[in-house]
Amino acid sequence: MLTSRERVRTAIDRQVPDRVPLDLDSCEVTGISASAYAKLRHALGLEPRPVKVWDPFQMLGEVDPDVREALGVDVIGLRRTTTAFGFKNENWKPWRLFDRTDVLVSEHFVTTEAENGDILIHPQGDKNAPPSGRMPKGGFYFDAIVRQEPIDFDRLDPEEWVRDMYSVYTDEDLEYIQRQADHLYRNTSFSILGACWWGGFGDIALVPGHGVKHPKGIRDPEEWYIAHVTHPHYIKGIFELQCEIALQNLKLYKEAVADKIDVITVSGTDFGTQRGPFMSVKMYRELYKPFHKKVNDWIHANTNWKTFYHSCGSMAAFLDDFIEAGVDILNPVQCSAEGMDPVMLKEKYGDRIVFWGGGVDTQRTLPFGTPEEVREEVKERLNIFAKGGGYIFNPVHNIQQGTPPENILAMFETVKELRESVSR
Repeated sequence: MLTSRERVRTAIDRQVPDRVPLDLDSCEVTGISASAYAKLRHALGLEPRPVKVWDPFQMLGEVDPDVREALGVDVIGLRRTTTAFGFKNENWKPWRLFDRTDVLVSEHFVTTEAENGDILIHPQGDKNAPPSGRMPKGGFYFDAIVRQEPIDFDRLDPEEWVRDMYSVYTDEDLEYIQRQADHLYRNTSFSILGACWWGGFGDIALVPGHGVKHPKGIRDPEEWYIAHVTHPHYIKGIFELQCEIALQNLKLYKEAVADKIDVITVSGTDFGTQRGPFMSVKMYRELYKPFHKKVNDWIHANTNWKTFYHSCGSMAAFLDDFIEAGVDILNPVQCSAEGMDPVMLKEKYGDRIVFWGGGVDTQRTLPFGTPEEVREEVKERLNIFAKGGGYIFNPVHNIQQGTPPENILAMFETVKELRESVSR
């Protein structure tokens, strides 16, 4: 039997492993909400314990070793040095979700309560800065607060935008990353996924700058997309500067982790909606593809890592260009979106790109279906995507709060039952 590390390496080389590799919680787009995770622990018969919220933006829970072992998880992630709100996860303190799930959050997780009961979170844990995230009363996670200052379109400065958002790793950052990588490589047999995302050019989730106290430039998502047409030089100028920092950080990251990691997250930018692409292929080729290629070329020339790109929605129109730009892995494989038929994806692209996700619909089937409907969809997706290798099982994006634990168990039980047979 292969180790988890060997299994994932076989799959991402588009070969057939002994069984389909399984991911849960390797990064910000393959995780599980803290509340759903607490219920999963209970359903597995494991002792209750407060859940560590490692990603406060989406309120994702950290998966413990006993759950990884019970489910047969094969991948583990290196955590980023700071959260989306610009603070470190350290010195954990108790907190309670609206559904009364007890969790642990960083001491820098600083919130205030709005008059209507919404929870407001402050960037970098600084109450003197305007809040940058809002969890609606009774809600599940934070929405970014758009703090758009008046835009002077004649004075848009890409350098100002990039200074707010990106910086070269410090020695402290690199020591933290190296310690994590060394520990996981020496003390576990998991395949390790690097947490980077520097190549997420135009990632709309980050545009509002919720980790920045007073963000400058275009921060309103609507204005950002409009600027692709009205001010493309501003957008491209940001990407050029971001790319320079990305390449510097890649070199430093390689020095810190060497080839202990197998996969590196590069981009979380969504190029698709439910019904079609966000932009034309022509615009992608002009504004995004050159930078994707530059980042991927460096990774492939200097490491053995595979590049991991996350893009929700209907983005099949970009896949030929993604592959030309050097993308190795596509996530989350949103099969419910227009043009994302799983059979077509596997037949047309399965020999050129690895699919990481697509295992079950997290918008409808997993949260609202019956356990039997979950089982049937998981079985169908495994039979399609696992053929010939090149597949890592994960649902379509994070498992959301409110998902019935019996449905989550049905998903993992079906994977356990079939993951060997479908690999043959």
